[in-house]
Amino acid sequence: MRNVLGVDVGGTGIKGAPVDLERGDLAQERHKVLTPQPATPEAVADCVAEVVGHFDWSGPVGITFPGVITANTVRTAANVSKKWVGVDAARLLADRLGGLPVTVLNDADAAGVAEMRCGAGRDHKGTVILLTFGTGIGSALFTDGRLVPNTELGHLELHGHEAEKHASTKVKEDEDLSWSHWARRVQKYLAHVEMLFSPDLFIIGGGVSRKAEKFLPLIEGVQAEIVPAQLQNNAGIVGAAMAAAAGR
Repeated sequence: MRNVLGVDVGGTGIKGAPVDLERGDLAQERHKVLTPQPATPEAVADCVAEVVGHFDWSGPVGITFPGVITANTVRTAANVSKKWVGVDAARLLADRLGGLPVTVLNDADAAGVAEMRCGAGRDHKGTVILLTFGTGIGSALFTDGRLVPNTELGHLELHGHEAEKHASTKVKEDEDLSWSHWARRVQKYLAHVEMLFSPDLFIIGGGVSRKAEKFLPLIEGVQAEIVPAQLQNNAGIVGAAMAAAAGR
């Protein structure tokens, strides 16, 4: 297989595209629909089916999910309906897609897999942490290129609150924070994560990575190297397709 379809399920949007596995990039322009509200299992499955149907796809599909996934079962659900908890996501989505082979994994883990294979973390040894800033904060932890799944570091406590409720891109928009004000919050969060894990490299992903020059130069006092994700907001789609191709 050269091309595999990847679908990235987020708190605000569900987007997907066929991925050229050799290049590690989208093979076609992505198709996006709004995440339904409430984002129940059935409603999200319908939206995933709409994205897959847009490409008239009949092969394997990789799908990300904003929460902890173990043995295809949803353990936590961030920024989507709590009705997902306990659901066999792979079975539900495969049934909705007419029996297509489906692989489901955590959204930030998928983005991390893509960045480590063909993006900012390629050939990087040691401890690498990818953080996706969006509706929440997702995380992917790697040691010498091996993924430690489902870390969910966006839920670490920071100043008495979950970190993602203090430093996510959504919070920046909701509170109309300046880049410098938001960068200070991100700096405090990175310093906290660094204290716990001592990474060699932070990769900053999510849609905000397209504007890295507006905030990364403002972050000080963090010893680890900090770089923007090279695949930017497409990393989840690419990583989902890679996971599906590997049969994970």
